[in-house]
Amino acid sequence: MAQQGFAAVDVIRAKRDGGALTDEQVDWVIDAYTRGEVAEEQMSALLMAIFLNGMTPPEIARWTSAMIGSGIRLDLSTVGRPTVDKHSTGGVGDKISLPLAPLVAACGAAVPQLSGRGLGHTGGTLDKMESIAGWNPLLSATSMTAQLAQVGAVICAASADLAPADRKLYALRDVTSTVESIPMIAASIMSKKIAEGTDALVLDVKVGSGAFMKDRESARRLARTMVELGAAHGVSTTALLTDMSVPLGLAVGNAVEVAESLEVLAGGGPADVVELTLALATEMVALAGLDADPAEVLASGRAMDRWRAMVSAQGGDPDAPLPAPKHTRVVTAESSGVVTGMDALAVGTAAWRLGAGRARKEDAVQYAAGLLCRAKPGDAVNAGDPLFELHTDTPERFDAAIAELAGAVTIGATAAERPGIVLETVRG
Repeated sequence: MAQQGFAAVDVIRAKRDGGALTDEQVDWVIDAYTRGEVAEEQMSALLMAIFLNGMTPPEIARWTSAMIGSGIRLDLSTVGRPTVDKHSTGGVGDKISLPLAPLVAACGAAVPQLSGRGLGHTGGTLDKMESIAGWNPLLSATSMTAQLAQVGAVICAASADLAPADRKLYALRDVTSTVESIPMIAASIMSKKIAEGTDALVLDVKVGSGAFMKDRESARRLARTMVELGAAHGVSTTALLTDMSVPLGLAVGNAVEVAESLEVLAGGGPADVVELTLALATEMVALAGLDADPAEVLASGRAMDRWRAMVSAQGGDPDAPLPAPKHTRVVTAESSGVVTGMDALAVGTAAWRLGAGRARKEDAVQYAAGLLCRAKPGDAVNAGDPLFELHTDTPERFDAAIAELAGAVTIGATAAERPGIVLETVRG
C-alpha cells in the first residue's frame, strides 16, 4: 500500500540538504515513482542529491527493500538443491558466468544466473550466449525452476516482475550521470539478486581501469555495502575484489568469449580465466554447504556435460559453429621488448567500436565482432608481432577501434610480476 502524505519536493529537499530519508519517505518515493506518480525530473533531482550527499546504511537497506517490494520474489524452494548465484560488477573479457554456472551445478548446487545485456565497454552475458544458434534467454519462472531442478544451472534474462523499480531507476541513472553512486549500485545489484530467491550469493567486484570502481577503496566500500545488504535479507553473501586493470583472458566480444569459455570447460583456456572461475566456484560451493572440489570437477568433464545440457534445455545447439567475422585485421607492436601493461578500458572500448557492444539499449550487437589479445603483460614481443586481432562484419569500424587501441599497450625492458587476480575477500 502506498504511503500517503508525502510530496516529492519535500523528499528531494530533505536529501538535498544532507538529511537522511525516513523509512516512510523511501517506501513512498519508490512506490510512487514505479507507478508514475513521481515525475522523471523529480526522481532525477533526488538521484543527484543522493549522488552528491550519499546515504546512511539504514537508508540503503530500506531503499533496497523498497525496490525488492516493487515486484515479486521468486520461490526456489522446490528446486531440491542449495541455490547460489554470482554477480559481477562488469569488466572486459568477463565471460566467467559461462563456465562457472555449469561448473557449480556439477558440484551439486543450483545456479539461477539471471543476467543482462552489455552497454558501453562492458559486455553482457546474454549477448554472449545469444551467439549460440537457437539459444533462448526468455524463460518463465516455472521453466527456470524446472531447469534448475533438472540441470542445476540456468542463464537467462531477468523477468520484468523482478524489482521493476530498479529497471526504471537504472535507465534514469544512465542518462543523468548518477550511475557511479555506491549506494545506488549496491541497491540495484542486491535488489535484483535478493528478489531472484537465491540462498547465497558471491559477488565479483572488479577493480581497475576496465571496471566501474577504479580504486580498491571504492571497490571495498561497495563490496562491504552489498555483503551487509545480503545478510540483512537472509542471503549469505561473500565478495571477492578482483583485478580489472587488464582484460580477462585473451578474447573480448561475444562469440569469441563463448569459444574461450568452452576451452575452459574442456580443461584448457587462459590461466587467469581458470583461476577466477575456480576462485568463485570455491566460494559458491562453500556457501552452498557442499563438499566438492571445483578443480577436480572441472578436470573430470562433468562441467562440460552440464554446459551442454544447459544450452540444449534453452533451445540452443551446443554443437553449432559459432559466428565467424567477415573481416579481420591485426594490430602489431611498434617496438620490441616485454608487454608491461594493457589498458582494459581501451580494449573494451575497441571491441565496442567493432560492434560487440551497444551505445543504447535498443542497439543490436554483432555476435562475431570483438578482438583477440595476441600478447598480454609479461609476454615478450618483437616489433611487428601481433598485439590484437580485430573482428567485425563492418570493416569501416576498424579505424575507430584502432584509434582506441593507440597507447593501450606499453612495452618496456621488463615487466613487474602481476599479483593474483583475486585481490581480497570481504565476508559477512
